[in-house]
Amino acid sequence: MDLATLQARAVAIKELYDRYNVTAGRTAWTSGDLALGFVGDVGDLAKLVMAVDGRREIEDAHTRLGHELADCLWSVLVLADRYGVDLGAEFTQMTGDLEAKLS
Repeated sequence: MDLATLQARAVAIKELYDRYNVTAGRTAWTSGDLALGFVGDVGDLAKLVMAVDGRREIEDAHTRLGHELADCLWSVLVLADRYGVDLGAEFTQMTGDLEAKLS
């Protein structure tokens, strides 16, 4: 899938979460809630990386690593959509800047 397709899928899932939360008597997640969820996912990712590298004991760490990376990507895609950030353009600019600096 290309980045735009991934982002559209991520936003569609976020909308399903919003409906689910509202139906359950909660509110839809704010941008801050999404960012805090992302921070939690990054923490989980760090623990799994440590486990895959032999620094922690987590059952099925390598198998779970892909899921956690996808969770983190979902958060980034949804936050970028929420704030109108063109990730493709930003990534191209950022990597171009780094390449120029490091060359």
